[in-house]
Amino acid sequence: MSVFIPPRSLRHHHLQSIFNSKGPRELRARRLARSMNSTRLTLQTDDGTRLLADWDCATGDPAAPGDKLAILLHGWEGSSQSSYTTTTAATLLAAGYDVLRMNFRDHGDSHGLNRDFFSSDRHDEVADAIAVFLRDQPYRQRFIAGYSMGANFTLRIAADFGQQLGLSCAVAVCPPTDPAASMRAIADGSVIYRQYFYRKWRRSLAKKLACFPELGYGELLAGAHDLHDLNQTFIPRFSRYQRVADYFASYQITGQRLAGLALPAQLIATEDDPVIPVADLAQVAAQPQLTVERHRYGGHCGFIANWRGESWVEGRIVELFNQAAG
Repeated sequence: MSVFIPPRSLRHHHLQSIFNSKGPRELRARRLARSMNSTRLTLQTDDGTRLLADWDCATGDPAAPGDKLAILLHGWEGSSQSSYTTTTAATLLAAGYDVLRMNFRDHGDSHGLNRDFFSSDRHDEVADAIAVFLRDQPYRQRFIAGYSMGANFTLRIAADFGQQLGLSCAVAVCPPTDPAASMRAIADGSVIYRQYFYRKWRRSLAKKLACFPELGYGELLAGAHDLHDLNQTFIPRFSRYQRVADYFASYQITGQRLAGLALPAQLIATEDDPVIPVADLAQVAAQPQLTVERHRYGGHCGFIANWRGESWVEGRIVELFNQAAG
């Protein structure tokens, strides 16, 4: 394994984190997106849940898919078309992998597809949607990777549904291991991240209300002025949990939560992540199939290698998938 060491001009953790989706990487993603022949899918599970996805084939022709599929999961309030998912998809396509970029519910402009709200414990419906896709596209080799919240989903899906989905390898980049601790890190850290996540979540809730005005929470939304307000207002009313603490606990991956892993899984973390405390890794119980790698630099999901917006971790994902493919 190589160690990620960025140029000195790109070592600051805020720069790494922001450039994960903005700046040079965003410009590169826009250029790459124009050259990709993506197929937009609406995947409906047996219980009626509908999730959006973008499917790309390395051949450029969906009528001629390959035999290797990489499934990508975005972060909280990201989407299948976020900069980092787009550039990672392009890297995988160039390496010969077809790519399925999933959207969680209420992400990627899918707010009108399901009346119930997004909830971070709903990894089962993402696994179900992937299974629906695989019914029609039976790839011989299947891999999954995710960033941030998508990395958390990746590890839970691999542990709970990995064998059922026929997955060969899972890669999780900067997952929140203890979500309550991550929320505290955001609340106590830079205003950059507090405002970023607050504005994106608030905008998402406004889109949901526009699709389902009968939900009638306009006044509640107007009165929520920060992430704490949003958590305390919306989790007890619109999730399966009456207490915010119980909601966070529902998707933590600490202790023996990943004991069901039966395939190689790589958790990639950075010591300078401003929103995921690296100390939380100590709470993840060692598992035979789980490898944890820590890097001094990289910020939150960045790993930006140069001012062209190229990310080191994309090549690392390809390397790990290739090793698993044999």
